[in-house]
Amino acid sequence: MEMEIVEKITNGDRRAAAKLITLVENNFSQAQEILKKLYNYTGNALVIGITGPSGSGKSTVTDKISKILRGQGKTVGIIAIDPTSPFTGGALLGDRIRMQDLSLDKGVFIRSMSTRGHLGGLSQATQATVKILDALGKDIIIIETVGVGQSEVDIVKVADTVVLISMPGMGDDVQIIKAGIMEIGDIFVINKADKEGCERLATEIEMMLDLNQNSRWRPPVLKTIATDNVGIKKLLEEIDRHIKYLKESGELEQRRRESVKKEILDLIREQWKEILSTFIDNGFLDKIVTKIVKREEDPYTAVEKLSSILVHSYTQGGIKMIEKIDHIGIAVRSIEKTSELFSNILGLKVAGEEIVEEQKVKIAFLPLGDSELELLESTSPEGPIAKFIEKKGEGIQHIAFRVDNIEKALEKLKKGGIRLIDEKPRYGAGGAKIAFLHPKGTNGVLIELSERNE
Repeated sequence: MEMEIVEKITNGDRRAAAKLITLVENNFSQAQEILKKLYNYTGNALVIGITGPSGSGKSTVTDKISKILRGQGKTVGIIAIDPTSPFTGGALLGDRIRMQDLSLDKGVFIRSMSTRGHLGGLSQATQATVKILDALGKDIIIIETVGVGQSEVDIVKVADTVVLISMPGMGDDVQIIKAGIMEIGDIFVINKADKEGCERLATEIEMMLDLNQNSRWRPPVLKTIATDNVGIKKLLEEIDRHIKYLKESGELEQRRRESVKKEILDLIREQWKEILSTFIDNGFLDKIVTKIVKREEDPYTAVEKLSSILVHSYTQGGIKMIEKIDHIGIAVRSIEKTSELFSNILGLKVAGEEIVEEQKVKIAFLPLGDSELELLESTSPEGPIAKFIEKKGEGIQHIAFRVDNIEKALEKLKKGGIRLIDEKPRYGAGGAKIAFLHPKGTNGVLIELSERNE
């Protein structure tokens, strides 16, 4: 199924790409498996970032640039980042009105995405969407952001070339020259250049650029009237010139390295959010919250304690200590009769038998994929299996999980307050090191940990 989606996207299937982008936005962890397989088909598209204050004409500039690129025979992907709807969580503006005629062009793929509260002016799924459109075969990918502000500079870590658009007469003159904003622009565009104040804004931007003598690239300051197509061809020429400069200077590779670094850090951040939410259960968190509300503890100390517990858990064998289900133990009165049932109805054959004297049990092994079923027949009326059947009847007696280091696993569980039957491992069937957790600490389920040397 995953390879089928990858094949469809790399063959230009727009619908498959749209479905994967939706999956990225709604269930990123599920989409990751497909993105892994798609990655080798990426890295060919050039990415242009268009940012600037609301109302400066970003959508119009994007529309005009795309039409010229299409006239040159290039395919275009457009990612329009919009504010989040407080009602649906979706993109507030939807596909841009000014780009509606482009949506009829099969060589253009337009996708509106909501920020979903993400600072930086970009959606969290933006980088994944860039890869999908890249694999779809788009030559140029344009990312149009919500707006510009001191916190909205993430675009520089995603795009190869960043076009910063402003306009005169909006009071944005000061905003556009704030520290941090000037550094993200590779090309400055003053749109709606027929308005009063255009020359003054251009002079102010040039003066600010004069203060930055460290960069080898001097950003050009262009004037456009996008609605009339004035200055758009010149803008594309400057974009081409900047891309050529990046390639010749080696900065293109460096920018993409920084982009990958940012993506890795973002993915780690999201992964740790999931780990934290899994690791810290709500009951434990509620107790901490109660202490903080009562002023018995402060939030800073609480976070330090939680971090210390998490780091200790990670360094003592990792957050994920379970490798897979090793086997499921089923208590039966007669292995012979039950194995006939499993063989005739389910087609599962007994691969071997063993008697474990210490546990007073005879075991029959039925392989099942990477795991197996174990039929457990008591060899003594005083054995644990005999007592289980007497109390509960035949059925699942325990679930065994494979661990890579049973000693570390038991140490971690003990420190986590889990009640153990075996504080030290013993030997079970097949020479495996095993230990049981008490059902009172696992919601009534008898759990076995199993470490095998294979």
